[in-house]
Amino acid sequence: MSQVGFGIIGCGMIANFHAEAIKRIKGTRLVGCYSQTPASADTFAANYPGVKAYYDLDEMLADPAIQIVSICTPSGAHMEPAVKAAQAKKHIVIEKPMEITLKRCDTILEACRRNGVMLCPIFQSRFSPANIALKEAIAEGRFGKLVLGDTFVKWWRSQEYYDGPQLKGAKTPVKTGWRGTWNLDGGGAYMNQAIHNVDLLYWLMGEVSEVSAVTSTLGHDRIEVEDVGVAALKFKNGAVGTITASTTAWPGLLKKTEIHGTAGSVIVEQDDVLLWKFEKSKPKDRAITDKLMNRQESQGGASDPKAISCQGHMEQIKDFMKAIQLGQKPKITGEEGRKAVEIVLAIYQSSWTGKRVSLPLLKDPKRPVSK
Repeated sequence: MSQVGFGIIGCGMIANFHAEAIKRIKGTRLVGCYSQTPASADTFAANYPGVKAYYDLDEMLADPAIQIVSICTPSGAHMEPAVKAAQAKKHIVIEKPMEITLKRCDTILEACRRNGVMLCPIFQSRFSPANIALKEAIAEGRFGKLVLGDTFVKWWRSQEYYDGPQLKGAKTPVKTGWRGTWNLDGGGAYMNQAIHNVDLLYWLMGEVSEVSAVTSTLGHDRIEVEDVGVAALKFKNGAVGTITASTTAWPGLLKKTEIHGTAGSVIVEQDDVLLWKFEKSKPKDRAITDKLMNRQESQGGASDPKAISCQGHMEQIKDFMKAIQLGQKPKITGEEGRKAVEIVLAIYQSSWTGKRVSLPLLKDPKRPVSK
């Protein structure tokens, strides 16, 4: 592809990170954007000169200048535009989570297979230099036997984040937004904040065989989903681990991943290596610690969802474009996007039933009914 054209579906906050990433990649351009709310499409397009605001999705998908679309709609509204994009023979970048049920994930995967297009679920944490170095150390067997993998996402989100814009003249707070609902958010701290680290832990430690979890809603009003939880995991390789997630831990802490084995331990906080220690050291260890320690510059969305970098999105989209050009799989496939959703759903099922849950799931757990 000489000049790759992108279209963006959904013009909310996260769409700006996709737009910025596309702008920074050589040989790409953002061609158009679509929103169900025309004013949102107009406002978004006005911020990116040369971008056309579309008010009809089929019209944007028919534009031959667009080869790839980024889906940035609410989590539970990914499937419908993804299927339409696949039918229009457009390759698809899709924000996390890929969708909010396994059935909806499978519908997307089948549409992509049937129409011969490629799918890229966004999990930009895998493209962090610190996490790449950690993954390579595991692949090299430097940890000995993996025994423990823990990840922590202790973030803060305000009540306003979940409520959405307030109605004029309302005497009491009224929820107007989609966040915090089962139907469109699909879950809370696990499905929408910690899912990056769910994917990361699965990538590092391997397949999960069993989950036991407790979740609750403690720090927010007017939401249906969890804002805090603890999950214990057993991996197929015999190791165990935990995933702690919260959007009610003020003031919001940097996310952290800790991997331990019989011959080594590594701790990564956000994109910064805090500990890099192995029983058998190698000359490259010093270079890794010199480069990746004490480099943290931002809060990474711990308390402000807008305070993230588009660097990870850029690196993942570049990898996806390369995969399309070479006709090979991208580093993160649609099946892996589904896997992260499956682990989160297993956490929910365990929490709702009070029982251990084995993976793979045979079907979607029954979700609470949205109010």
